[in-house]
Amino acid sequence: MRCIDLHVHSNASDGSFTPEEVVTLAREAGLCSFALTDHDTVDGIERALAKAAEFGDIEVIPGTELSCYYHTREIHIVGLFIDHTDEAFLEALRIMEQARYDRNLRMIQNFVNAGIPMSIEELQKGNPKAVITRAHFAGLLIEKGVCRSKQEAFDRYVGIGCPFYLPKPQVTPSHVLRLIREAGGTAILAHPYSYNFSRAEVEALLDELIPLGLEGMECYYSTYDDGQIQELRSCALRKNLLVSGGSDFHGLIKPDISIGTGRGSLKVPEKLLNAIKEHRRCSA
Repeated sequence: MRCIDLHVHSNASDGSFTPEEVVTLAREAGLCSFALTDHDTVDGIERALAKAAEFGDIEVIPGTELSCYYHTREIHIVGLFIDHTDEAFLEALRIMEQARYDRNLRMIQNFVNAGIPMSIEELQKGNPKAVITRAHFAGLLIEKGVCRSKQEAFDRYVGIGCPFYLPKPQVTPSHVLRLIREAGGTAILAHPYSYNFSRAEVEALLDELIPLGLEGMECYYSTYDDGQIQELRSCALRKNLLVSGGSDFHGLIKPDISIGTGRGSLKVPEKLLNAIKEHRRCSA
């Protein structure tokens, strides 16, 4: 069985490997296709496509992972087959990036005021285009000896409700789904069991997002067991949603998750990608 991975990050956002390195790792893992889905950016896609063209035997799907708020909870929506050159889409990402940048500066100032010096340059680590997330703050707190682990950093400093947490700008699912649709992409709800929703709440979320343009759901994910996968697949089929899946690979940022195989047992079959492509052909 040929396998794929439709949820992968590079250091264009909060992964540790360059887009080129991610392509190489995906190929070494035996994947036939993967989607580069960096947070709120498409900056790594051209580089990944160029590297894949050098090899000639692996497909890179242009994508992104956009954050938004469903009532008071942050959720993520993956866009697959995004036109990463679409100017309107790129401008929307620039607006979101600026809002995130301003929020990060405020978080940095709060740390400095508390006697924990840091700078935006330290967080960017030589990549001024990097999309800075709370994972970057956690990593820097570990480097500075303030925390011993990422979990401690989130539990004490940058997790929701913690002293140094500031919410991201409130982007609605409707806005995100429209951006993906207008950029020619297919919208997939990312890791639905990762938001502390009950099964009934997941169903309610889907019922609200489907009329807004949601087309699929990640049913295969690094932290899901076979029972959870089957639950989500059944739900997706009942609601006529495409079934997707991916590792959420971040490299050394999430060292227990490997590209393609997650924590060791993840296998996302190529037939899911074929179904997505067929859906796109029929909808064109």
